[in-house]
Amino acid sequence: MQIVPSTPLALILLIVLMIRGPYRGLAALMAATPLGVAAAFNLPAAGGASIMVVDMGVAAAFGLMLLQPDSPARVLGSMRPFQPGFYLAMMILFAAFTAVVFPRIFAGDTQVFGIARSNNTLGIISIPLHATTGNLTQLFRIFLDGMAFFTFATLFREWPDARPVLRAVAVAAWVNVALGWIDVLTFDLHLGAVMKLIQTANYAILDDVAMAGMKRMIGGFSEASSFGYYTLGLFGFWLQYRLRGGRARGSGWAFAMTTLVLLRSTSSSAYVSMLAFVLVAGGVAMARQLGRSVERRLLGTLVWGLVVLWLAALALGAAYVLLDPVQAFLNRALFDKLATASGVERMAWNMQALKNFTDTWMMGAGLGSMRASNWLLACLGSIGLVGTGLFLGFLATLFALPRPDGDTERTATIEGLQGGCLAMFISAMLTQPTPDLGIFFFLLAGLATGLSRGAVLESLGAAKWRIGSGIRGNGRVRPGL
Repeated sequence: MQIVPSTPLALILLIVLMIRGPYRGLAALMAATPLGVAAAFNLPAAGGASIMVVDMGVAAAFGLMLLQPDSPARVLGSMRPFQPGFYLAMMILFAAFTAVVFPRIFAGDTQVFGIARSNNTLGIISIPLHATTGNLTQLFRIFLDGMAFFTFATLFREWPDARPVLRAVAVAAWVNVALGWIDVLTFDLHLGAVMKLIQTANYAILDDVAMAGMKRMIGGFSEASSFGYYTLGLFGFWLQYRLRGGRARGSGWAFAMTTLVLLRSTSSSAYVSMLAFVLVAGGVAMARQLGRSVERRLLGTLVWGLVVLWLAALALGAAYVLLDPVQAFLNRALFDKLATASGVERMAWNMQALKNFTDTWMMGAGLGSMRASNWLLACLGSIGLVGTGLFLGFLATLFALPRPDGDTERTATIEGLQGGCLAMFISAMLTQPTPDLGIFFFLLAGLATGLSRGAVLESLGAAKWRIGSGIRGNGRVRPGL
């Protein structure tokens, strides 16, 4: 085990979670999610794999929850048939089976694009299918996703208060914004050693890449696309939260600053996904209002949003025609993307993923065996038709969660969490190399599921359901340890 400069951050997070418990320590855990390349420690003996700070936090939160009274039964309550937790649990079990069995059953039957690691650098190469450490590392990550989801789906089902969720997401947003600007400023001031304190994972970190003369913002992540993917989740949350009438103090500033760093990220996939999500969110908001009076707040937001988009499009069009730097930036970021070597390579990954799917009789090559550049093809190529179907069942039930009326803030928070998941999923459909949608996605999904189910139970007047960190009889206690 290799200790790194960011190891103390993991220790601090563990101490906070042990003192406050996973429920009240949610903000501390969320603050670690923008630290995408901060390792708790590295494992040279396991091919240089990195255990991240947020990984340790999620595992600790799950373990602390299991120490509470009646925890197995409470977690099983988050796996009710045909609810999101049910499909997720089934998908994780099937994915684990594919990771262990399928690379051996189908060994040599198909070529896969896998990760080669040499001198702490990553490369994607075409190799015959066989069992690798990638199967174990991806299995570890999917287990962490499940821990994140079930921990907070359980806790917030039992204590469905939206206030700690809003505080936690706000903390994550401001940490992400701060890291984004620190990354750019330290680069401009030639103080890159500052960011090296958290860039400790064994990943290829693209911290010196420029686009049209402008440094690409990566914040606490390894590259601009990863930063953009995470920031999209925050953008989707705050946009949907505001559209649904959320009025938390400072939410407007959090939304504005998140939007600014998302635009500054220079990630083409983030730009396309952002536009797609805005169109979807706006369309759904307008469709919801058909046949009834339109709320003034919602109508104003949509009208001003359309005006700003129209003016921005006009300004961008003029700048593209008149200014060579803007033209070079847009050509590289968007218009010429598919014609680049990276675009051609990613299309080859996708074609091979589809071939992996057919070569393995639609069963998949096994979780962690291959990579693509599209979430759906990555799922089909690795966990096959069955695993993909279970994953889609999870997503369908997640986005169809009930939103009981009566508490505007909680309803807005639930829809904001769903909006964050949807924005990240749209981006994943463009670039995600594996079925793993990331811990942050599953934290948002678990919180949405817990708040929604808890609100349903409250509306049904369920007086005897268990709340918080553990109860005996019908009493209530504060959440936490």
